[in-house]
Amino acid sequence: MADERVVSDIVIKFLLNTCRLRPRLTRRGVQAAAWCAEAATRRTRYRDIVPEFDLIPLTAGSVAEFYIEPILMLVGDIDVMYHLSTWLAIPRGYPLPTQLPAEFSNYVKVYEIVDSHLPGYVYLELRYLLTKCGDDYNYNYFETKHRLYLTNLNDDMDRQAIHGPAVLTELSDISMLPVDTVPCTRCLSWPPQAMNWPTRHRYHDWPDSATVNHVINNGCDVVGAVHRQCRQDEWMNKHQWRLSFSRAEIALLNSWMPVQQIVYHMLRFFMKTKRLTGSDASEALSNYHIKTLMMWACELNSSSFWTDDLNLVQVCVELLHILSVWLSDARCKHYFLSSCNLINNIFGAELTASQLMLIDQMWLSTWFLNSYVQKCSVLCLENVSSLFRDISTNTKLQSAVSAVVDWRIGLNTALVDMWRELQFAQFVIPCSVSDYSLTAQSCVCWLRELAKTDTYLLVYFTAIAFLEVAYKISKNGFTGKLMDVLSTIVGQLVSTHRHAAKLIASSSRGTIRLIATELSSANDLNTSEIIKLLEQAAVQHLTIFRQLMSRDFGSVATIVTADFEALYTYKYGSHQQCLQLSMQNVHTLLYAVHMPIVPILPVFTHLLDYDIVSLTALTLIVNTECRHSSYTSCISQLTLSLYLMTQCQLKLRHSVTSLAQTLDCIEVAQRRHPFKETLNHLTLELTKCKAMMYIQQSLM
Repeated sequence: MADERVVSDIVIKFLLNTCRLRPRLTRRGVQAAAWCAEAATRRTRYRDIVPEFDLIPLTAGSVAEFYIEPILMLVGDIDVMYHLSTWLAIPRGYPLPTQLPAEFSNYVKVYEIVDSHLPGYVYLELRYLLTKCGDDYNYNYFETKHRLYLTNLNDDMDRQAIHGPAVLTELSDISMLPVDTVPCTRCLSWPPQAMNWPTRHRYHDWPDSATVNHVINNGCDVVGAVHRQCRQDEWMNKHQWRLSFSRAEIALLNSWMPVQQIVYHMLRFFMKTKRLTGSDASEALSNYHIKTLMMWACELNSSSFWTDDLNLVQVCVELLHILSVWLSDARCKHYFLSSCNLINNIFGAELTASQLMLIDQMWLSTWFLNSYVQKCSVLCLENVSSLFRDISTNTKLQSAVSAVVDWRIGLNTALVDMWRELQFAQFVIPCSVSDYSLTAQSCVCWLRELAKTDTYLLVYFTAIAFLEVAYKISKNGFTGKLMDVLSTIVGQLVSTHRHAAKLIASSSRGTIRLIATELSSANDLNTSEIIKLLEQAAVQHLTIFRQLMSRDFGSVATIVTADFEALYTYKYGSHQQCLQLSMQNVHTLLYAVHMPIVPILPVFTHLLDYDIVSLTALTLIVNTECRHSSYTSCISQLTLSLYLMTQCQLKLRHSVTSLAQTLDCIEVAQRRHPFKETLNHLTLELTKCKAMMYIQQSLM
């Protein structure tokens, strides 16, 4: 092993050089957007207790709190909180609001927050009914006669696993993280239980006044969680809630310096790996203790504590010693609730405290080298990871660690990683839109969450939404609900992303204008014309999406921008134009290493050829596990272009020589697609059979 005096510097430099800023486009962000939209349409669970409502979701937890992306991200799930649009909590004695945000329903039940005998734990007592009296979000109120306490929803949830107030949903697709969904009741006011937090004196200006104002103006939530001392009491187990400051924590953690986020990541990794935190018992230390430790440290220490010499390991040592003292004293003051103690009867607290106090910089540096840096090296190429087989000298250790850093930075993995995430998003978004009903509220969630990524996905989702509306019209006719969806898409895009609005709002307005004209000028709606207009707008957006991809990812993949345009021209009989576009696409893509996918999912059925739809359907019938796998529900741009080119050649009755050349291209494509890409190979084989049958008939 190298000299221990050198190890600390190597570990520090490694973390600083490999914990890059998180890309805007990530798989976790896309999945969170999908789950927020799904939550916004979920009604059946509460149908019996609340007749008319929307679910208003919020991405919380690590996905929302971290803006850095280490090599080992250590994100095990996605946290989505959601509150009902018909419930509102207010602190007892606070004035009743007469205006509410647009997300609330026309009728709202108002519950007063009543303290329990335990700090931070409360009950919700029904006191008022609000009724909307116009379109300006003003409400009239009525006091209720019966004071009912709201149940904490524990008995109303179909839970596969429960983590405190959260419902853990495991997904069969290995590419998808499990999701913790946390039902809550919204409180628009900052609670009096935490009233001293905004006003207490801060010597080091963290958080600053702007962040403090943002936090208190955003209020809090109340989640259905029961203190462990109260779980045996039948009434308290059903009616106890807990104040949640997740919204505040997201704002605070995003205001940290990058070095503070890295330290937080290091502490979480250490505690998790050393099994000092866990979910097997309520008495264990949790990530929330580490988060609380960090928030207090940021408030009580100057910026020099974090930035002098950038000694991340020593900072971790000092914070772990503070945690040791907390454990020894059985006292961890809640960051927002001064009367709440987060350490109470923790199992093995004294032993854990003594272990933490013995940690010094040399020991922790060596631990991070063995347990973190070497674990990162396993993710690298073999020629990099093999260097760690011999790190017996300072020079060898430095070379091994530098190789991992070079792999992280020098190979431009950020762009390659974003490309993979974009491919994932192209599959997940239409999958989710098809699986769950598209509503105005879910569109708001999609657009709000996707605006956190980039323009690509806003454009792509808009196209998918147009196709979904076209599909719904073909089945059920044009309804007011579908018009609401279209209006919401355009309005939200203009307000959430100016660049996206420049690209797509014009065509969207044009589409809606033409649809409105069609609706007003005909007694019998020409639904086929409306569907065609929506499909045309969708293809325009999909083409813009491809152009954006080509602009930013042309160095890592070969991208043609006219695949959906070719598909559209084929559907509407412009076979010569489709042939020209497809031949150009095949010429560009035939020897490409990477290229975009084309999802073969229900939302695309209006554009797809009947034979491809039938082939996909048969594949899914034979093996239902394929339904949520991108390998079996997508084809490449090359496969689609070859299929369209062949179909056009057949319809235009091209020569045998022309079809023979196409067969050569198909054979090249078959060799270049991996065996696991089932639908690609089936589609190429179908295309090959069509061409060969035509050749045989021509030669007879």
